[in-house]
Amino acid sequence: MKDVLKYTDYHQYIADYYAERKAKSVFTWQTFTRAAGFSSPVFLKYVSEGRSNLSEDAAVRVASAMSLMGYEQEYFCEMVKFDHAKTDEEKKSTFNRMLAIADVHKVRILEGDSFRYFDSWKNPVLRELAPAMPGAKPLAMARACRPEITAAEVSESLSFLLKANLLQKDKDGNYVQTEKSVTTGPMAVTPVAVRGMHRQMGEFALEAIEGVPQNKRHFSGLTLGITQNAYDVIVQEIAEFRKRVIAIATRDDETDEVYRLNMQFFPMTQKSVEKKD
Repeated sequence: MKDVLKYTDYHQYIADYYAERKAKSVFTWQTFTRAAGFSSPVFLKYVSEGRSNLSEDAAVRVASAMSLMGYEQEYFCEMVKFDHAKTDEEKKSTFNRMLAIADVHKVRILEGDSFRYFDSWKNPVLRELAPAMPGAKPLAMARACRPEITAAEVSESLSFLLKANLLQKDKDGNYVQTEKSVTTGPMAVTPVAVRGMHRQMGEFALEAIEGVPQNKRHFSGLTLGITQNAYDVIVQEIAEFRKRVIAIATRDDETDEVYRLNMQFFPMTQKSVEKKD
């Protein structure tokens, strides 16, 4: 069975733990549940299916029933806390604790690099900027960023990008991208970081209205009355448009500037207009 530190969903870990024990010995949900101190013989089965959740107190009992001790038990309990977290800030704080535990014990969480990449706007910007400035030192890259950052922040981001294999160095010591584009994929934790990046980039967009010459930026918008069906079609059109933009941007090998394209499509009313017969 995989190390518990390789999981981000405690429901799935419980399901996998049960499946492995069941395959090797006579083991039932009732046995498992009683060992964790619950009266319902199917409670942990429901938890494994995502139909029920563990409290933080119960997490310790379940971890002990699965023979998780020390840092493994701590990590399992953090997974439960992550699931309980109501806000993105709470989720980010908890997941960062999970990452810290995994880092100490030299275990790489599958979503860890993706989460870290989207957790700061500096990473995607420097992933584009560094290859466009061959031979440049961190201070020069820092001054090229908008807003300007420090050379130490550039060095930290570049170190991460190299470690995560999102950048690599060629024979001359210049940075090159390993892939033309980076997407989130169907992940459970990374969207928390992505939402934070959307907030950061939204703030930069507001600053660009006044801070960037009009011939270097493009802002436009529409206010529409639509149906749910129209919404679904428009979202699909936006997805296809993004693909075309990526194709245009990646057909050239060189970069002159690093741009951010925000596409926002959101409701301006509280609920749908009720139709009368």
